[in-house]
Amino acid sequence: MRDLNEIRVEIDTVDNEILKLFSKRMELACQVAEYKIATGKKVYDKVREDEKLDKLSANVLDDFSKQAIRELYTQIMAISRKKQFAILSEKGSGFETGFTQVEDFDFSNSVVCFQGVEGAYSQLAMMEFFDRMKSSFHVDLWRDAMEAISTGKADYAILPIENSLAGSVEENFDLLSEYNVAIIGEQIIKVDHALLGVKGAKLDDIKSVYSHPKAIAQCENYIRFHHIDWDVKNLRNTAMSAQKIRDDGDITQAAIGSKYNAKLYDLEILEESIQDDKNNETRFIIVSNNKLYRKAADKISLCLEISHKPGSLYRILSNLMFNGINMNRIESRPIKEVNWQYRFFIDIDGNLKDEAVKNALIGLNEECVSLRVLGNY
Repeated sequence: MRDLNEIRVEIDTVDNEILKLFSKRMELACQVAEYKIATGKKVYDKVREDEKLDKLSANVLDDFSKQAIRELYTQIMAISRKKQFAILSEKGSGFETGFTQVEDFDFSNSVVCFQGVEGAYSQLAMMEFFDRMKSSFHVDLWRDAMEAISTGKADYAILPIENSLAGSVEENFDLLSEYNVAIIGEQIIKVDHALLGVKGAKLDDIKSVYSHPKAIAQCENYIRFHHIDWDVKNLRNTAMSAQKIRDDGDITQAAIGSKYNAKLYDLEILEESIQDDKNNETRFIIVSNNKLYRKAADKISLCLEISHKPGSLYRILSNLMFNGINMNRIESRPIKEVNWQYRFFIDIDGNLKDEAVKNALIGLNEECVSLRVLGNY
C-alpha cells in the first residue's frame, strides 16, 4: 500500500497541470469571445456544447465516469461563457432592460389605486409608502388595479406579493408576467388582525366570521383551538368583511381585519392580535406603467423562462454566482399555455448600473428562453 502523503504529492502535481491547462483554455475562451463580438454570434451555442459533452463522455467506459465527465465539462463551459459575457459587457454589449434611472420620484401629482374597500391592508401600505399624492381610489380586483395603471387611470397601484406566514400571493405573480408594468418600490406592513363585531356584540355572541382566505389562514390556530364551532366564510378583502358586518348589523357576525377597520366602520374590537404569528408581515409592491428606478435602488426583480432540460436552472443561476450576486428569493409559477413548465420570479441584490448586474443580465438573456426585468427598487 502506498503512503498517503506520497499519493497526495502526486495529486498536487496533477492538479497543477490541470490548472495550467485550465488557464490555457480560458485564454482560448477569450479569443472565442473576440471572434463572436466581431461576427455577431451568440455566446451560448447549445448544439456545440451538447456535441462536445457527447464526444468527451464517449471516451470513457463506465457510467460513473461518463456522468462525471459531463458534469465537469458542463461546469467548465459555464465558466467559459461567464468570462465571455464579461468581455461582451466590457466591449459595450448589454441587455436592454427598458428602464431609466432617476434621482428620486415625485409623487405629489400622482393618482394611486389599491384593491379592496376603505381600510384594506393595501390602503395601509399605500399610506405608509406615499408621503404625498394627488388622490387615491380603490378597485374590486387585483387585475382591476393592473388595468388602472395600464390604461392611465392611475399612476401607481399597490399589490400584496407575499406574506411571511401564508406565503405568496400567486395571482399577483401571474399578473406581473401578463402586464408590462414595472415595480418601483415595496412596503412591508405588520399584520395585526383583530376580531371585530358590531356595537354591543360580545365574543360569546359570534357564530359566523368573515375575512379574506389568507387572513383566515393566518388566524387558523386561534379559530381551531378556541372557536372551532364558528362558521368561517371567505370574502375578497378584510376591510370588505368589516364593511359587511357593519352593514348587516348582526351581533352574531364578526370580521377578521385590522384595528383601523374598527375605527373606520364604527365596530367593536372583540379581541386583539389573534394572528398565529405575532411577527406576521405582508410585503406589498408598488407598480407603475413607467419603467423608472431610483439611483439608490438596491433590489432587482426578474421574470424568466428556461428550457425544460436537466441542469437548466443551475446553469441559469450560475450567472448570478459567478458575478457575486446574492439571490434572496425565487418563486416558480406554471406557464398556463404549456403543461409542466414553469416561469421563475427571482429577486436579487443590486442596481441596474452595477457592472456585475450587467454581466449577469447578458448571460441570463442568452441562456434563458425569455428574460424580463420587473423592476429595480
